[in-house]
Amino acid sequence: MSAVGTLGVALIGTGFMGKCHANAWRAVAATFGGAPLRLELLCDTPADKAHAMAAQFGFARATDDWRAVVADPAVDVISVTTPNGLHRPIAEAALANGKHVWLEKPMAPALADAEAMAAAVRPGLVTMLGYNYTRNPAFRHAVKLIAEGAIGRPLHFRGVFDEDYMSDPAQPWTWRCLKTDGGLGALGDLGCHLVAAMLPLMGPVESLTAELQTVVPARPFEGGMRSVENDDSAFAHLRFRSGATGSFFCSRVVRGRKNKLAWEVQGSEGTISFDQERMNELWLYRAGGGAATEGFTRILSGPAHPPFGAFSPAAGHNLGFNELKVVEAQELLAGIREGAPVWPDFAAGLGIERIIHAMARASETGSRQQLD
Repeated sequence: MSAVGTLGVALIGTGFMGKCHANAWRAVAATFGGAPLRLELLCDTPADKAHAMAAQFGFARATDDWRAVVADPAVDVISVTTPNGLHRPIAEAALANGKHVWLEKPMAPALADAEAMAAAVRPGLVTMLGYNYTRNPAFRHAVKLIAEGAIGRPLHFRGVFDEDYMSDPAQPWTWRCLKTDGGLGALGDLGCHLVAAMLPLMGPVESLTAELQTVVPARPFEGGMRSVENDDSAFAHLRFRSGATGSFFCSRVVRGRKNKLAWEVQGSEGTISFDQERMNELWLYRAGGGAATEGFTRILSGPAHPPFGAFSPAAGHNLGFNELKVVEAQELLAGIREGAPVWPDFAAGLGIERIIHAMARASETGSRQQLD
């Protein structure tokens, strides 16, 4: 640690998720307490943008060279929110320089890259992947209810993650359409979030079949058209190690959907259902109430569902996307300062990557894929 009682923070990338990380770093001590942080260094290109964003986000210094960030002795932990193609070189260099790493998903465009990144983690260094939807108090209560047997034995998982940010064929081509920079398409951007939710609810995946589709094969680019190399949507059928089954669908071209991360776990004695578009609500059905009164019960998030109470003392004062990132920051800090378990770290994140890449292989080969 570069200074007694403090951690020096760096941020590489200032887009949507970069701003989210910056907000989380600024809010985490006010929300959860603990030693203050030093917002040391921000990196983006060009240099004038980096300096402007450092002033806006409250970082002391700015640079346009990520290599300077990973080597800076005042930096202890680095948030990496760059395009996917830069994840591996930045993360590996940061780990080699003894920095803790908070990396946005997916780990990298190719599975081999993710494997190399997981292998690069050294003892004493903490890593975390940015799956903040799993920090939702409603989600965690659902995991707890299932573990306690509230719906009996889980029989089937049904999950979707639908977005419409590429539903318009006139939407211009971006790096997200390129396998070398974006990696998998809807699977890499959305499907990995659905897998991250599915695993705590259902346990390990045994095998799967899948079919991927590119709905818009080319998009406008520099006065012409450029091919889309990855998937717009993906469907999979899964079998879990427990014997339960699952259906999985994700798409970036569903008209009208805005962050529709929705799932249902059907059990032998009940059902639990959730929709991220109504992220402070969980729906629970338990069998045995009698025909006159049976039905789903709405559970509204509140202080009884940790860590909701760190933000508000009253139910109904709902949390949002950015608050979940603050929870994530707190759990990363607990891992660094106290040795608390961190999930998903790079090892667990590699497990998520193996599942979505198995879906891609299943589609390419037309065969069922086995998971370790």
